[in-house]
Amino acid sequence: MRTDLRHHITDSLNGVRNLGILAHVDAGKTTITERILYVTGATHKRGEVHDGTTVTDFDSQERDRGITIFAAAVSCAWNGHRVHLIDTPGHVDFSDEVERSLRVLDGAIAVFDAVAGVEPQSESVWRQADRHGVPRIAFVNKLDRAGADLDAAVASIRERLRVVPLVVQLPIGREDGFTGVVDLLRMRSLVWAGGRDTFEEGPVPDALLEEARRRRRLLEEAVAELHPSALEEFCAESAISAPTLAAALRDLTRTGEGVVVLCGSAYRDRGIEPLLDAVVAYLPSPLDVPPVRGTEDGSQDGGRDGAVRERAADPAAPFAALVFKVSSTATGRLSYLRVYSGTIRKGDTVLDAGARRTERIGRILRVQADRNTEVDLAVAGDIVAVVGLKAARTGATLCDPSAPLVLEPPTVADPVVSVAVEARRSTDTGRLASALARLVEEDPSLVVRTDPETGQTVLSGMGELHLEVAVEKIRRAHGLDVGVGRPQVAYRETVVRGVSGLLYRHVKQDGGAGQFAHVVLDVEPLESSEPPDAAPDAEGFVFGSAVVGGRVPKEYVRAVEAGCRDALAEGPLGGHPVTGLRVTLTDGATHPKDSSEMAFRTAGRFALREALRAGAMVLLEPVVEVTATVPDDAAGGVLGDLAARRGRVTGSTARAGTVVITATVPLAELFGYATRLRSRTQGRGTFTTRATGYAPVPPGSAPDGTPSR
Repeated sequence: MRTDLRHHITDSLNGVRNLGILAHVDAGKTTITERILYVTGATHKRGEVHDGTTVTDFDSQERDRGITIFAAAVSCAWNGHRVHLIDTPGHVDFSDEVERSLRVLDGAIAVFDAVAGVEPQSESVWRQADRHGVPRIAFVNKLDRAGADLDAAVASIRERLRVVPLVVQLPIGREDGFTGVVDLLRMRSLVWAGGRDTFEEGPVPDALLEEARRRRRLLEEAVAELHPSALEEFCAESAISAPTLAAALRDLTRTGEGVVVLCGSAYRDRGIEPLLDAVVAYLPSPLDVPPVRGTEDGSQDGGRDGAVRERAADPAAPFAALVFKVSSTATGRLSYLRVYSGTIRKGDTVLDAGARRTERIGRILRVQADRNTEVDLAVAGDIVAVVGLKAARTGATLCDPSAPLVLEPPTVADPVVSVAVEARRSTDTGRLASALARLVEEDPSLVVRTDPETGQTVLSGMGELHLEVAVEKIRRAHGLDVGVGRPQVAYRETVVRGVSGLLYRHVKQDGGAGQFAHVVLDVEPLESSEPPDAAPDAEGFVFGSAVVGGRVPKEYVRAVEAGCRDALAEGPLGGHPVTGLRVTLTDGATHPKDSSEMAFRTAGRFALREALRAGAMVLLEPVVEVTATVPDDAAGGVLGDLAARRGRVTGSTARAGTVVITATVPLAELFGYATRLRSRTQGRGTFTTRATGYAPVPPGSAPDGTPSR
C-alpha cells in the first residue's frame, strides 16, 4: 500500500511545472500569460493589457501604466500537468521582483520581440536566470508585426546571450500574413486561420517543404554536436528520429547547453499551444532539479550547527518552504510560498527557522493573481499563498519544528535612488510611518531611514519609477497626502591609491578592565591587487590576514574584519558607503589581560578610517545604459540632449524609420528624462535603462558639499 502511494506521489510531482515568464518591457509577457490561461481553460475570456482586463496585471497602477509592476502567480492545467506560472516585471526598476521569483522557479520562458530581438532588459533577466541555474526555452513573439524577422531575432540571441539556439519551428507567412508554424520535429503544419481559437494540423505546405527540410537538417546537426546519444544515431543513420531529437532537446534545455526556440504571435493567439507542449516536454519538474540546500541554523561557516542539509522534493519528507513574496490585500496578509519538501495543512504549526519563532497556518490558497481558491493542503513542488503568518518576512524559511532548516534567502540589491517623503498633515505622520513599514515588508528592495542631519524620512529604491510607484501606493492604498522631495542618487566612495603598514594602537584604561589592540593594515584598490583568495562580497570588499606566528589569534582576526566592515559605512569624502578595496592585516600585538574581540573590532574600525583618510579616494556615481528608440528626424536632438547629460553614446542603429541609440549616462542626469524625450520626439520616442555599475564622478559634478576626490 505504501509503495502504491509513493508511486502516485512521484507521478504527481513529474506532472508539475514551476516556471516564470521573463522579458524586456512590452515584449508580450502578460499577453502570453493571458493566452495561456485562456487556452488551458483557467479563464473564459481573453484579457488585454490595453483594456486593463488582464488577470495578472490586476493592480490599479499596472492598469493605468500598462506595465507589469508586481510579480503575479497563476495556476493552470495542460495535458495532465499542473503549471504554476509567475508573470514577472520587465522594467529594470523592478528587477528585484524578478530576482525573488527566479529563486523559487524550476524553469522559464524567455520572450523576445521578433522585431527588436534581444533588448537590454532581456539580457539582464537572462543573466539573472543564469545565476540561479534556471533552464529556459525561448519564444519569439509578435511575428505579425511589420519588420518581424525570426532569423534576425535568433541571431541576436546567439550573439548577445552567447547560447546555442535550437530553432524547432518555421513561420508560415510573414508580418500580417503570419498564420502558423511548421513543427520541425514532427514535420507538420499548425495553422490558426479564420479567427479560430485552435490550430488545424496538416502537412507541410509545398512552398515551404524544401526550406523545412533544410532547417530540420540544421537542427539535427546542431543537436548532434551537443548530445552524445543524438550524435551516435546521426552517425549511424545520417538522421535523428523525432523521439531521440525530443529527448536530446530536453536534456540540452535542462543542462543549459542549448535553448529551444519557438515562435508565434500571442496577441493573435498563434503559437500558444505548441509553447505549452514545449513547457511540458523540455522544462524540468521538481523531481528533475537538485534537492534544495540549507543549513540547520542559517550559518554559512560549515560548523557543526551550520551543517549543510538537503531536502528532496518529496511530500513525505519534513516540511520546508521559502517565503518569496508578502502582500497585503483586502482579505489580509498573504505570504507566497514555494514548498520544496513535505506537506502542509491548514492549522499546522511551522517554524520560521531564521527568526526562531513558530507560526500557525490559517488558510492555504491556490493562487490566481488576485483571485484565490482555498485548498486543504500543499505538497512539495507547489506554489501557494497562506493566510495567518503574523511576522514571517520575504526570504523566511518555514519548516517542520522538529527538523529545522534555513534556506538561503533571495538577494536584495542596494538601492540607488532616494527621495524625502513627509505627510502634508502633521496628524498623518504616524500613519505614514506605518504605511512605509508595510511597503518595506512587501518589497525588501525599498529602504526607509531617517536622515540624521535633517530629520527627514528618506525612502530609497531601485529607480525613479520604483519610487513613484511606491509613493503612489501610499496615496491610493492608505489615503495619505504625501509630499516628495527631489530624487537623489546613492553615491559610493572607493580607493584609488592605498596605504601600506598603517599602524593603529587602541589602548583604553578607565579604572576597570582595560582594552588593548594593536593592528597593522595594508589597504589597496581591489582591481589593482592580486586575485584575492575569496571573491568580493556585496560591498566589493575583501579581507585577508598575513599575520604569522600567532601574533593575532584567529578570533581577533575576525574581530578586525568586523571592525573594517563597520568603517565601510561612511567614507571620508561625504559619508557615502565605501566599496572596491582589499584590506590585509599584516601584523599586530595583544595584551595578556586587556585584549578582547571588542578591542580588536574597535581597532579595526578606526585603523581603516585612518587609512582611508591617508589614501586617495574618489567618489563614484551609478551609471545606466540607456536605449532610446526615436524617429530618425529627431535623432540629432536626442543625441545632443544625451551629451548634455554627460552621456557617452555607444551605438546607433537605423531601423524602419527609427533610430535606436545606446548610451551610458549617469543616473543623476536622467531624472525627468521621460518628459524631455517625449517633448523632443513629439511623444513618439521611448527609452529603457539597464544598470551597469558605478563610475568616477568628474570634477565639478559631485553633489553639493561633496568633493569628487
